[in-house]
Amino acid sequence: MAKRVFFSFHYKDVQDFRANVVRQHWLTKPDREAAGFYDASIWESAKKQGSVALKRLINQGLDNTSVTCVLIGTETYDRPWVRYELLKSFKKGNSIVGVHINSIKGKDGYTKYQGVNPLEFIGVTFSKTGKTATLWEKKGGDWVEYNEIDGSASYNVNVGEDYWGNGYNLSRWYKVYDWVSDDGYKNFADWIE
Repeated sequence: MAKRVFFSFHYKDVQDFRANVVRQHWLTKPDREAAGFYDASIWESAKKQGSVALKRLINQGLDNTSVTCVLIGTETYDRPWVRYELLKSFKKGNSIVGVHINSIKGKDGYTKYQGVNPLEFIGVTFSKTGKTATLWEKKGGDWVEYNEIDGSASYNVNVGEDYWGNGYNLSRWYKVYDWVSDDGYKNFADWIE
């Protein structure tokens, strides 16, 4: 059954066409079931409405999704709205998958060096009792609490004892693929399972 996927990306990668190669590859498949997904992402240009309105729009875009796919370009890791989308997805319980897109030829006909994994720059710590999670982001080499989601970096959870008192980059749990070398056109549906 096809899943509703929220795509997180830097808008510049849409302008270069790399993001659209992934988001619209279903158009060349027999149907949505063969593609394995429905695109539930939003356009970053909506930020003209202000940060509260954009958060509301992102939150609505994440409704009824079970997977968030971050399309990793050159500057994706440093985009504030990408960080918001990923941490909101984590808190919501979405599965997350990363896809490097710089190996896709842009509108200029060239590829780029692989971008940095944004999941290395966001993380979570769990309290000593495992009842509280705190979200973090790396800024300028330092880890700082991320309080952009619902006004607080911390929220209630109930995690297993192995996680109590520990912290993790989100890259620990989520796989990252390369669209070209890992044959995303053929394998994307499997990546989001």
